[in-house]
Amino acid sequence: MADMEKMQTTIKSAFTVSGVGLHTGKPVNMTFVPAPEDHGYKFQRTDIEGQPIIDALAENVVDVSRGTTLEQNGARVSTIEHVLAALAGLEIDNVLVQLDAMETPIMDGSSKPFVDKLKEIGTVEQSKEREYFSVPYNISYAEPERGVEMVAMPLDDYRLTVMIDYNSPVLGSQHASISQLNEFDSEISSCRTFCFLHELEMLLEHNLIKGGDLNNAIVIVDRVIEDEELDQLAKLFNKPKVEVKKEGILNNVELRFQNEPARHKLLDMIGDLALVGMPMKAQIMAARPGHAANVEFAKKIRKIMEKTKKEQLRIKNIPRYNPNAEPVFNYQQIEKILPHTFPFLLVDKIVQINENIITAVKNITGDQYFFQGHFPGEPLMPGVLQLEAMAQAGGVLVLHDKENPEAWSTYFVKIENAKFKGKVVPGDTLIIKMELTAPIRRGLCLMHGEGYVGDRLVCEADMMAQIVENK
Repeated sequence: MADMEKMQTTIKSAFTVSGVGLHTGKPVNMTFVPAPEDHGYKFQRTDIEGQPIIDALAENVVDVSRGTTLEQNGARVSTIEHVLAALAGLEIDNVLVQLDAMETPIMDGSSKPFVDKLKEIGTVEQSKEREYFSVPYNISYAEPERGVEMVAMPLDDYRLTVMIDYNSPVLGSQHASISQLNEFDSEISSCRTFCFLHELEMLLEHNLIKGGDLNNAIVIVDRVIEDEELDQLAKLFNKPKVEVKKEGILNNVELRFQNEPARHKLLDMIGDLALVGMPMKAQIMAARPGHAANVEFAKKIRKIMEKTKKEQLRIKNIPRYNPNAEPVFNYQQIEKILPHTFPFLLVDKIVQINENIITAVKNITGDQYFFQGHFPGEPLMPGVLQLEAMAQAGGVLVLHDKENPEAWSTYFVKIENAKFKGKVVPGDTLIIKMELTAPIRRGLCLMHGEGYVGDRLVCEADMMAQIVENK
C-alpha cells in the first residue's frame, strides 16, 4: 500500500482563518496546526472543557442533513466537507484543525479560501512514506429510490466523475470530472455550494443558514416569483434589492463555471471520501451523490480497506520457507535438543529462530506411520500430531540455548483455542510458527502456535508448557 515516490506531508506552520458558520451563524476561528506522521485529519474543539479531539473518519458521522457532521468524545464539528476537500485536494496528509465553535466557517461557500491559505503557508515533507488504499475490485453503492449510483474501480491514480440531474429546467443535467488531484485547485476548489429557492425558504423557516449570504451560495430559482417575495428575501439577507437572472440564479451571482453546481458536488465528494482515513487510488464515478450517499460509500470502502489491510497483514505474517537456505538446526541437531526420536520426532528442521519466535518445517510424506490407519483411502495427518509438532518446535525454542538441552524436557500443561482449518496430506510441507506470548517464569512457557501449508492456515492453538530438568 506504500507509494515509494511520495512521502507524507504536513503544513509548515499553524494559521487561523475566521468566519461564520453557514447554519449556526456563529463566528468561529479555525486554526490549522501541523501534525506528525500517521496523524491524518483530526478536529479539536478548543471551546469545550478538555478540548476533545474528533477523528475525521466515516464511522464518526452523525448527521448529513445539511452538510457532514462528526461526533466523538462528547463533541461535534459540522460542515467539515469543504475543509477536508481542501486538505485532500492538495494531498496534505496530517493536520489538526482546531475550532472555537461547532461549525466550520462557510467563507465563500467553496474550498478556495482554505486552499489559498494552505498554499501560502506551504507544506513540509515528512519522514514516512504515504500509504494509499488501492481499490482491489469494483466497490458499488446505490440508493435506487433516489437514483444514486456510485462505484470505485481499480486505478493507479485518483480520478473522479460526478453527474447530477435535478429535473430542473434551470439546472438540468451536469457532469464534472478531474483526472488527477493536481487539477483540484484550478478546476474544483472555487466552486460554491448551491441550493434551490424552495430549499432556502425551508431552511429559513427552520431557523437554519443563519450564516448564509448571497455571496456564499448559488440560489437556483426554477419557478416564477413575485416582486413581493424578492423584497422579502432582500430583507432576510440585508440586501437593498434581490433580482433573478434570466438563467434563474438569484441576485445576479456570476457562475465561476457553467457547470459550477456539478463541480461543487465533486468537491463535496472529495471532502466526504477523505473520511475513508487514507488517500485512495481509484476511479470514482457517481450519479446524483449527496452527503448521505458519500458517507455510506466511504463507510463501505473503509470496511473493505480494513478487511484488505488485515488480509495483507496476515499474508505478511505467514512464515516463509526457502528450501535452498541452510537450516538453523537440521534433523540430527534437533534430536540432540529434544527428548524425541523416530518415529515420534515430528520436526525435520528449524529455518528461523530468535528470542521469541521459531519457524520449523515438517515434510509430510506418504509413508508416515500414522497414515496406515488415519484414514485408509484418505490419508490425513491427525490434528493431535499437528499440535505435537507445534509443541516440539516450541520445545526447541525454549531449550536450544541451554548448555545441556538433553537434560531438560518440556511437558504440556494446557492447550486452548485449538482450531483445525484445513487438511494436511501427503506431499504437503507443514510450516510451523511458535511465538512466546509472555516471558518464561518459573519454567512455565506460554506460546501461540500456527501451522501453514503454503499461505493456508491449517491449525493454530495457545499452549502452556512446563520446562522440567530430567532426574
